[in-house]
Amino acid sequence: MDLGSLGNITFDLKFFSSLVTILIIDLILAGDNAVVIAMAVRSLPHAQRRKGIFWGAGAAVLLRVILTFFVAQLLQVNYIKLIGGILITWIAVKLFMEGVPEEGAAKEAKTMIQAMKLVVIADITMSTDNMLAVAGASHGNLFLLLFGLGLSIPFVVLTSNLLSILMDKYPIIIYIGAAILGKVGGEMIITDPVVVDMLNPGKMVKYSIEIIFAIGVIVAGKLWMNWKISREEKAEHVHEES
Repeated sequence: MDLGSLGNITFDLKFFSSLVTILIIDLILAGDNAVVIAMAVRSLPHAQRRKGIFWGAGAAVLLRVILTFFVAQLLQVNYIKLIGGILITWIAVKLFMEGVPEEGAAKEAKTMIQAMKLVVIADITMSTDNMLAVAGASHGNLFLLLFGLGLSIPFVVLTSNLLSILMDKYPIIIYIGAAILGKVGGEMIITDPVVVDMLNPGKMVKYSIEIIFAIGVIVAGKLWMNWKISREEKAEHVHEES
């Protein structure tokens, strides 16, 4: 079936092989994106969570479609993954502080726009591998490319909904989610072309960096939270004395 500029649907072994490959890629790589979306919308009222997940994932995938056409070249640009890794690490700490259920510093109510902004920034930063994998599996067929990127929406939405519900029941998932995002940030930093040229890190170094960042996100979040609590307590004490 000729779809013009969108490519061809051929119904042969190569087409279906590409289709199955894209399906598997979406299933495997949807996890990290679902984690950041679930953590980002957790501070929203329950009635707004599904809308936040849907619109955040939709906006992110729309940008993925645009970026996929030059993502292979973008990944080779120095400092792109380094900056992206730092950004993801900061987002991980921020989401951990907002999501952790322990008593502590006052937390500002998050709007849907704020949640969507975090979702889009984190999703685009983390989705370079996803976009590259789908682009490769599509073998230049625009229909398969758009199908693969579009298919990631329901996967991410369903997984994010499930995770946001589980986070309410089992707060330990917030710690796991923050650690996963920290690992992703560390992996992006250590695999940036500039860092690779400078350090030429082996597998053990890469794994060590990922572990350090996974733990470091939680430690940094805890320390930052304790600092905020201490500052607020001092401010209250000064206010009471005056």
